[in-house]
Amino acid sequence: MADRSNKPWRIAFAGFRHSHIMSLYDLAQREPRMQLVAACESDPATADTLRRQGKVQLTHPDLNAMLAGAQCDIVAIGDYFAARGRIAIAALKAGKHVIADKPLCTSLDELHEIEALSRARKLSVGCMLDMRGSAAVRTLRRLILAGEIGPVHTIVVTGQHPLLPGSRPAWYFEPGKHGGTINDIAIHAFDALPWITGRRIARTCAARAWNARLPQYPHFKDCAQFMLELDNGGGILCDVSYLAPDGCGYSAPQYWRLTCHGTGGVAEITGDSHPLLLATHADKAFREIPLDPPRPDAAIHDFLQELAGESGTDSPLTTAAVLEASRQALLVQQAADDAKA
Repeated sequence: MADRSNKPWRIAFAGFRHSHIMSLYDLAQREPRMQLVAACESDPATADTLRRQGKVQLTHPDLNAMLAGAQCDIVAIGDYFAARGRIAIAALKAGKHVIADKPLCTSLDELHEIEALSRARKLSVGCMLDMRGSAAVRTLRRLILAGEIGPVHTIVVTGQHPLLPGSRPAWYFEPGKHGGTINDIAIHAFDALPWITGRRIARTCAARAWNARLPQYPHFKDCAQFMLELDNGGGILCDVSYLAPDGCGYSAPQYWRLTCHGTGGVAEITGDSHPLLLATHADKAFREIPLDPPRPDAAIHDFLQELAGESGTDSPLTTAAVLEASRQALLVQQAADDAKA
């Protein structure tokens, strides 16, 4: 990337219809490598809410006005899921780097155009995929890559989420705006699992999504499961349904539980509040392994590192990794959408 002589990267925000984007907005106000210069929200109700809350200073009514009127280097994207691809494409065409809340987009056609524009114009694409910063995930990766359980051959993932229909944005349940539960939730796994294991996802064996909790929204498939094959012949079983008890929220142990069996043993993590469990064939009982330190806001710092042309020592989340995780998520989502129920 071009040398900016230590000037901060000017960042503008496009859309706030999912609360995840606020963590990046807040960081942009205190991170010396970024300068917050603009923000837009085209949905009138959301814009009114933002103004009443006073947490966001809106400077433009929509993306086109912001791209025309704001001097920025980066566009951060937090609109509803199905709007993100077109926003990313417009920003890349305007010569801006982009970073999005996950998912980056909801169609393979959008992803292909984002990838082509990024490559042709030498622009970075970031995504707020935060598992690489997790203390548990980082510990699991370190142990697996050190050979503690031998080559990994089976992985079981539960990414059960609470649906919380009274508090989730209403657009989640509007046709054409969500884009699928696999693309929504499992994109984290599609980034993290190859990073953790050093293995590549070779193919989709099976995928299914269906409606269970909200019959009044039959198009919203809140349950999703799939089976993948790894490049060493191993396999992944994954459940990313919205069936976690709402009262427990995100504290349920099935919220991002990863169990990896290798030829030499097994390792399991359950979020960052529990130690890693490890057992080799020599162990008579599971051992509790303390977690390595987390890396807060890792995905955002990796994005800024790439913009600066710095080479990291911690296997950072790059544009290539973001695009590959997005591709895998969309391919498996498509397989589930095409499956016969």
